[in-house]
Amino acid sequence: MSNQETLLEIYKRLLEYFGHRNWWPGETTWEIMVGAILTQNVSWSNVEKAINNLKETGLLELEAIYRAPEAEIAQLIRPTRYYNMKAKKLKALAGYLMDKYGGDLESFFDKPLEELREELLAIWGIGPETADSILLYAGGKATFVVDAYTKRIFHRLGIFPIQVSYEEMRGFFMKHLPSDVALFNDYHAQIVALGHHICQNKPCCSECPLESLGKCTKLINGHKEQRIIK
Repeated sequence: MSNQETLLEIYKRLLEYFGHRNWWPGETTWEIMVGAILTQNVSWSNVEKAINNLKETGLLELEAIYRAPEAEIAQLIRPTRYYNMKAKKLKALAGYLMDKYGGDLESFFDKPLEELREELLAIWGIGPETADSILLYAGGKATFVVDAYTKRIFHRLGIFPIQVSYEEMRGFFMKHLPSDVALFNDYHAQIVALGHHICQNKPCCSECPLESLGKCTKLINGHKEQRIIK
């Protein structure tokens, strides 16, 4: 199979196994952006607790975050771990959007993908995964989000080497898949589901819908070399 056929077959099997994931949850564009920051290194159930805390105090609004003291935000998002750092990131994002765009998210997202991505990556605390999550899920831009699950699963399938970078993984998916927001959205969500439920640090391969695609890598001290298909 070609690279595109392989990736689409993987998606097809995951979709048949898990069903559409309907990701990313959020009632507003800004709420999705907030969730993209809060979800770093923590389960989504904890993110929901923090978002509910912000809602109950009237602070789940862009201008409200912009004006609220950082310490107050940090206390409300304590369930998400690293809450002081995340409060600082929320303030940085809100400050940028208020100062440059007057809080107008439609104006912000009404720009080409790569230009927007550069802007987000220039904001303090916004890394590639968070930027792409904001662009895809909040902005409806066709960028592929990759994460630790992506690296683990596709290394085990023999597609990525263990030392693959974020940009190499993102570029591979964007090169070999149709540029489709809905596809990128659900594909990433399927990968998260597989990594969370089955392809864990200690995988349950007998339950994996991808098991018959080929023998997964048996890592020895995490250093067995793999190729990256072009």
